[in-house]
Order: sequence, then C-alpha cells, then structure tokens
Amino acid sequence: MSTTKTLSRETITIIKSTVPVLAEHGEAITKRFYEMLFSNHPELLNIFNHAHQKQGKQPKALANTVYAAAMHIENLEAIIPVVKQIAHKHRSLNVRAEHYPIVGEHLLLAIKDVLGEAATDEIINAWGEAYGLIADVFISVEKEMYEQAQREAGGWKEYRNFVVSKKVQESDVITSFYLKPEDGGKLATYQPGQYISVKAVIDGEKYTHIRQYSLSDAPGKDYYRISVKREEASEKTPDGIVSTFLHQEVNVGDVLEITSPAGDFVLNTKSNLPVVLISGGVGLTPMVSMLKTLAEYHPEKEVTFIHAAINGRTHALKEEVSKIASESDYINTFVCYEEPTEEDRLATNYDKEGYINLPWLQSILKSMDAEFYFCGPIPFMRAINQALTEWGVPQENIHFEFFGPATNLKN
Repeated sequence: MSTTKTLSRETITIIKSTVPVLAEHGEAITKRFYEMLFSNHPELLNIFNHAHQKQGKQPKALANTVYAAAMHIENLEAIIPVVKQIAHKHRSLNVRAEHYPIVGEHLLLAIKDVLGEAATDEIINAWGEAYGLIADVFISVEKEMYEQAQREAGGWKEYRNFVVSKKVQESDVITSFYLKPEDGGKLATYQPGQYISVKAVIDGEKYTHIRQYSLSDAPGKDYYRISVKREEASEKTPDGIVSTFLHQEVNVGDVLEITSPAGDFVLNTKSNLPVVLISGGVGLTPMVSMLKTLAEYHPEKEVTFIHAAINGRTHALKEEVSKIASESDYINTFVCYEEPTEEDRLATNYDKEGYINLPWLQSILKSMDAEFYFCGPIPFMRAINQALTEWGVPQENIHFEFFGPATNLKN
C-alpha cells in the first residue's frame, strides 16, 4: 500500500487520540452515517445491501474498519488484508472513485452529529485529512482491480448479461443456477473460492438489489455455477428478497446481469500441506469449488472435506461430493448432521450427530499440519476457529470467508 500523501505528526496524534471514542461510539457514528448518506443520496441504495443495513451488520463492519484505520494510522500497511478484501467487494459492486468524496462528507457529518461539541474543528479537520489519504489508497487498489478484470481473457467491465442455462434443486433450501454469457463470448476464469455479484431487478422494488454468491464449481467450464440458499424469515430478518426472487421467479432462459469474479478467499495451490475443507450449510459453495479444483488439477493432493448441515433434506451437492471422493484415493469426506431425520438414521448417511467439535476433528484428521479453509454461519465459523486455535493450528494456515460484512470470530 503506497500513497504520495503523508499525514502531519499533529494529524496523526489527533487521530490516535480518537481511538477510545471510536471504540465507544463507532457503531452509533456509522449507523448515523448510513442514515444521512441514503437520505441525501438514495441512488446509492442501488449498490448497498439493504438487509445488512437493517440487521446492523454493515454499520458494525464499517465501524471496525474505521477503528482499525485509526489504530494503524501511522502504518496503514498493517491493514492491507482488510483493504484488499473490501476492495474486492467494492469492485464487484461497481463502487467508483466518485463515490468516495460523498462517503467522506457524510462520515464527517455523522462524527459531528453523534459526538456533538466533542467533535472539535481540529478533530473534524484531522479526520477529513486522514479519510482523504485512506480513500486514495482504496481508489488506487480498486482501479487496478477494475483494469485487471477487464484485461483478463474473457473479462469485462461492470455488468454482463448471462443466460440461465440450467436450474437444479440441490436440497429443500438450495438451488443451483448455471450461467452462460448471452453474447456467446469467452468466460473469464477465476480462483476457487471467489464470487460473482448478481444484480436483481425485481417487480415492485424501487431499487435494484445486488448480492454476491460464491462460484460452486471448478473453473475451466463454459459456465459459472452459483448455488443459492433461499433465506427464510426469522424473528430478526425478513425473507431474503433476492434469494426468493432467484428461487421462485428466475428460470432457464432468463437473463441475469453479473460482474466478473472477485474475492481474496482463494485456494492456495502452492502449499505442499494437505487441505481440510470445512463447511456449514450453504457455506459449502466455495468449498465444493475448491474440492473440485483439487480433484481435477491436483489429483494427488490429500484432501479432507467436512460438511455440517441440519439434516439430509438441507444437505446440498451431497451426491456430487460423494462421487468425487469415490473416484480418488486421496479425498476423504465426512458429514455432520445437527438434527438427523429418521430417514437419515435408517440410511446411516452421516458420520456425526450434533456439532463439529475439536475432539471429533482430532479423531478424523491425521494431523493439524494442514491448510484449513472454512465457511458457514457466523456461530459455526466462531466454533471452528476456536477449535483450530485451541488445537494450535498456526494462524497462517487458517483461512475463512464471511458471507456478508466481516465480523470478529473471537467474540
């Protein structure tokens, strides 16, 4: 991360002095920021995930990012992984350089609004200067990503029309969509673990909705495949508007607009260590992409695929994974059902009942010397991360992906 601009010692001192304030009021500031931003610029609702706003996930994620930037204001190199992860999402959503001044203006307004007199001119000016520096870094990184996506063979700029060539129900709650370019042109490759953004234009909705879905097949095909879980309403959240739209309204022959593959949660094919893939629910989508890639392109790599589902009715892509494992001497698969059905019990089609835990992992894995990849609901990810950390797996061998804004797995 490099920039021609530098901050004065006085500005750095002021920014660092606000760290405790951000720790206490960060979420209130970012929540107010989004309220003011969308009130003044409702057109940005065509980009942002409305559900994450309502659930408070996005304000919390932004608060964490702002806090990290303040903490490391003297050495922004320390937050490169965070910058790159967010930049991938921004590129996938078509966030542009011209959006940054708008965001900066409203972030400063929110700081002033929440902190009141405590937000002196000195503090506001310092944060304005710091934001300008950080924004320049994001703009530079994202510009490079846009250029790379367009430059790649089969790549494209912004959105491209894809036709649904096949729609397959994989379980009671997950359906796969096979997507081919409407123009019949080349298809950009991707790294297993990456995602695409789908733009949904839904009748009755004032704004477009964009969602990011992991690619669930190995690269090198003449299609992209996404496997989408229909998000059902709970006490805290409504039905998933885009997932419901895809499941109920989108059929073979329909056209969807998508952006080119993005994301930094990718398979490290250069490591010589065995690979352990652990998924919960629809978190299996990037894991299946990794599994199929390893089976096709690295057939002698030792791989363990572990999947947790509620039961057999919600378990997607099971036959596909079983077939891959049956054709390899190097791939082992294990299944954990939280609440197996009577049919599951009669078929004995799972290896563990309940939850994945450390003693079970230690019983089925030869060693902790492996590259571990995991994805799934946040509580699941926290449990897996805690188990691996407790086992002593080095942090550099632990890789994970959030479906949505990043959060803290140690909470």
